[in-house]
Formats: sequence, C-alpha cells, structure tokens
Amino acid sequence: MKHATRIKTFARQAGGAVRSLAQGAVFTAGIMGLTHLGGNVAGITGIEFGDLVSQNEQGPTTAEMAMVANGFDRFAQRLSLTEVETQAPTLHASFPDNAPKLALQTELDELATENADPFVQEDGALSAEMARVLDWISDTYRVSEAALEPALVEAESAARQLGFDPLLIVAIMGIESSYNPRAVSHVGAQGLMQVMPRYHKDKIGPNAGRNALFDPETNVRVGALVLQEGLQRYGSMQRALQYYNGSLKDPKARYTRKVMALKKRLMTVAGRTAEPMMIGQAG
Repeated sequence: MKHATRIKTFARQAGGAVRSLAQGAVFTAGIMGLTHLGGNVAGITGIEFGDLVSQNEQGPTTAEMAMVANGFDRFAQRLSLTEVETQAPTLHASFPDNAPKLALQTELDELATENADPFVQEDGALSAEMARVLDWISDTYRVSEAALEPALVEAESAARQLGFDPLLIVAIMGIESSYNPRAVSHVGAQGLMQVMPRYHKDKIGPNAGRNALFDPETNVRVGALVLQEGLQRYGSMQRALQYYNGSLKDPKARYTRKVMALKKRLMTVAGRTAEPMMIGQAG
C-alpha cells in the first residue's frame, strides 16, 4: 500500500514538473515575441505562477519551480539578455527594449576584438597608400607587382627607421632604375636604387654574396642608408640627393628636381594632399 502511494506521489510530481516546464516554455516564448515586436516588456515584473496556472489546479512544488526557473535562466542567457533575475515562487524578468540589438552588438564587438582592423598595416604588409602606389607603378612601368612589393614593404620599413618619407625612397627607385630590380649601369651600379657595391660594402654586410644587391629588400635597405649618409654629411635633402647620384657639382640640382617631381606624382597617386616643398627641404 505504501509503495502504491509513493508511486502515485512520484507520478503526480513528475506530471506537475512537465506541466510547469511546458508553461515556462510558453511564458518565455511570449517574452520573445514581445521583444521581437519591439514591445516594452521592461514593465513585466513580479509575474506569479498564479497568473499562469489555473487556481483550480494544484500549485507546483518548490523543486518544480526551481526546474522552471533554471530552464528560464538558461534560455535568457542564450538570448544575451542583460538582466535576468530568477526567484521562487516569483519570476522577476527585466528585459531592455533593445535586447536583440544589444545581443547583436555584443557579437560584433567580440568579432572586432578577435579580428584585427583590416585597415591597419601589419608587419610585412603594405599600407593603403603604398598599395595604390604599387598598382600605379605596375601599370605605368609594366613591372610585376609580386616582384616589386617586397621592395615597397622595405621602403616603408626603412623610412620609419631613418625618418624619411617612404615615397621619397620609391621615387629614387623610379629615377634610378625605372623599378627594374635587375638593372645594372655602365659604371657598375646595381638593382632598384643603383647602389655601387664597391663603395658601400660596409652597408651591404661582410657575409653578403656578389649578387646581394639584386635582392630588392637588401638593395632598398642599403640605398636608404646611403641617402641617410648624404643627409648627415651635407645637412640638406637637396645635397643628400646630389651626393646619392654623384652630382654634387651640378649647380642646377637636376637630379634632385627629377626625384622630387616623381615624388609629387606618387603623392597624388597615394591620395595625399600635395604639399609645396622647397628643393632643400628634407623629404
């Protein structure tokens, strides 16, 4: 007899729990609908089980209410609602009007944190303005973008280290070699920036091979150091460029004018506002 009574009691409690869970699901679905329609559900507070369960039926037990509250809390967390408080025997729900928007914004913020800003320059990558310059050079001088890109990356890196405008270095490449990394002059200057190996062994490095200056990155690095050397010796960019070209005695500074004219063109291609620059001003 006692066993039969226990079985009936257990069955009644299990049925009550299932019924309460179903009612909780209906309740949360209703809240979702109100939120989706933009209704103000912030005022729905202090919702009693008596509002959801017929007064003629036996009320849920404490265990049943805890099950429903737990299920409701997990469901609310999945919706990324900012404030959910669960109490027994009262469910207190406070949802912001813009809960769906807040949830979407939270996901976007997390994605922004996980993924770097695509417009920020990373190590080994061209800046946005230098990428435009690369496209223009490739089309104008008919050179391979893949072959030239490492040189422009190095131009930006060397410019940052030495305090130059990277477009000045790129302009020197254009005047010296027309962006041909295999160029060789009749006096033995090599590569993109036409560096004379016999004069700059200290900058190339003692362990460099005979063809080191045909490597675009090495050539640009050494060329930038030669320009820095000229600036330190003579104190002006005009004289530094004339030193670079070996034309210090040219009173008209024709080489400097050519470099600066190409630099001005590159500034336009890069999207910069053109700035007036005197010949003797640092680049």
